[in-house]
Amino acid sequence: MERQPVNSTNLISVGYDEDSSTLEVEFKTGVYRYYNVPAFEYERLMAANSHGVYFNANIRDNYPSERA
Repeated sequence: MERQPVNSTNLISVGYDEDSSTLEVEFKTGVYRYYNVPAFEYERLMAANSHGVYFNANIRDNYPSERA
């Protein structure tokens, strides 16, 4: 999955696979995959003024995940 770099203190890059609804987030501590994430969440994350704030409020604890 290709990730796009983001301007954030905690997130380094973000990618999304629409076919599997998988969001991949690279942090300073590693890469995590979040499953069953709707496309609108990815779009809102990428458009957010603060990627980290949006991620923590709307994605982190709301979707199943694993370290990649």
